Amino acid sequence: MSYDDDNIFAKILRGEIPYNKIYEDDFILSFHDINPQKKIHALVIPKGKYIDLDDFSLNASSEEMVGLIKGINIVAKKLGISTDLGKGYRALTNVNDDGGQEVPHLHFHLFGGEKVGKMVA
Repeated sequence: MSYDDDNIFAKILRGEIPYNKIYEDDFILSFHDINPQKKIHALVIPKGKYIDLDDFSLNASSEEMVGLIKGINIVAKKLGISTDLGKGYRALTNVNDDGGQEVPHLHFHLFGGEKVGKMVA
């Protein structure tokens, strides 16, 4: 599968669709989910054109990989859900159709602000 430049996150990265930004740096963009599933529900996306975690792990530079992981931590701190504050959160990414991925651009959901619950019921 090749990267789809018309996916919603590609459009957000190009500034074609409005979003409620939390944080941005050279590697990631983070914003609030428009349909939150928990009290706090944010998205963290790499700025590079990566379809999913497998694509990212095979093709991203080491600098991009570090930038994404550190970016997730920065966003958690900004949202007040990091372990530094005695809190916690869930970072979740879905891979391909069988994994429940809906948008073909790698993205992590950060859930927090309340007990997130069991992973699978």
